Order: sequence, then structure tokens, then C-alpha cells
Amino acid sequence: MTLTIFGRLPGMNEYINAERLNRYRAANLKAESEQLVAIYAKRDLRGWKARGPVYMRYTWYEPNSRRDKDNISAYGRKVIQDALVKGGFLAGDGWKHITGFSDEFRVDRARPRIEVEIIEEDDYESKGTEGARARHAAHVRGNSAAGGDF
Repeated sequence: MTLTIFGRLPGMNEYINAERLNRYRAANLKAESEQLVAIYAKRDLRGWKARGPVYMRYTWYEPNSRRDKDNISAYGRKVIQDALVKGGFLAGDGWKHITGFSDEFRVDRARPRIEVEIIEEDDYESKGTEGARARHAAHVRGNSAAGGDF
């Protein structure tokens, strides 16, 4: 299942700065970010709900390479996962529900976006080496920017 969020989310630095100025400003920033994710999730994931644990593969398309990768992904993953839980697509965002994640970063000046591939754990088990686990291993081997645990 793939979710595409067009545009960019604020980074961790923006969230920290908002928190320093006023905790309500930071709460509003997070709520607005979650609302944006919810709009795209309702469009892309309608009728879908994870049946069990998932692995999440994020591809962050930025308009340039100015922002640090950890600044982009730390806040973004948190907001995306929280929005998916609130929307009922995921049962939770703890260890029991999300087995791991990876990040890949690219530049696309014309179409900044975030693509989130949500892979259900039973897809790994049922498809064996031909399934998602093998695709993920190949993805990580071919991309030094991928991280997270698996």
C-alpha cells in the first residue's frame, strides 16, 4: 500500500523553534501537519486498514538538498505515523505495530513529495524470498541512505 503526500512537511528544526516560542504554536504546527497527512491518507488508503504489524519505507523528495536528512525525516515520520493511527489505518505506532522503517532521500525540484510504502508483515511471511522482505533487502543493499531497523 502506498501513500503519497505532495509538498513538504515542516522539519524537526521548525518544530523545535515553534516549541521554544510557544508550546501551543508547536501543537498547532503538529496538528496542521497531521491534518495534511490525513487528507492524502483518506485519498490513497481509503478502505484499507493494516491487519497486523507493518514495515514502512519512506522516500523523501525535496526541492533541493538544503535541509538535513534527519531534520526532514524525524518530524515527518512522527507526524505521518500519528496521523495514520488517528485515521484508523494503523492500530498503533509502537514496536508491536511497526516492525521498522527505512528512509531514502531524493531531489525533485518540480514535485516535492513524500512516498510511504506500507508493507504488512504477513506479506513478508506469505511471499517468502520473492516478497517484500527480499525487495527491502535489495533496496537497502542498493541505497546507502536507507536506514532504520528491520
